Amino acid sequence: QVQLQESGGGFVQPGGSLRVDCVVSGDTDSAAFVGWFRQAPGNEREGVATIATRSRFIYYSDSVKGRFTISHDSAKNTLYLQMNSLKPEDTAMYYCAARRAPFLTQTLSATTYDYWGRGTQVTVSS
Repeated sequence: QVQLQESGGGFVQPGGSLRVDCVVSGDTDSAAFVGWFRQAPGNEREGVATIATRSRFIYYSDSVKGRFTISHDSAKNTLYLQMNSLKPEDTAMYYCAARRAPFLTQTLSATTYDYWGRGTQVTVSS
């Protein structure tokens, strides 16, 4: 089992920056991928950014590419998402997730992830 705990969400104005963190614990060696997903009311959960824990391959959704940066400190078992140039459409609950499957496909597909945190709210508004 893998446990994930997010922190760092909050309220920010458009154009601002925010970082969310996720502490990963438990059977961390079984997590081949860790990443961030988000879900706004009425929308499906979408992949934002994910990283392969061993190869360090990184994947971003087109909507955040160039604005968000994912990083993973394996020594601290902590995952980060630095969000810059935030837009109102980035408002959502942000979830940290992990999956056992190591294949390099469907890396941003929420249905392929096995473990989930409870989420942290990010609100972008003036």
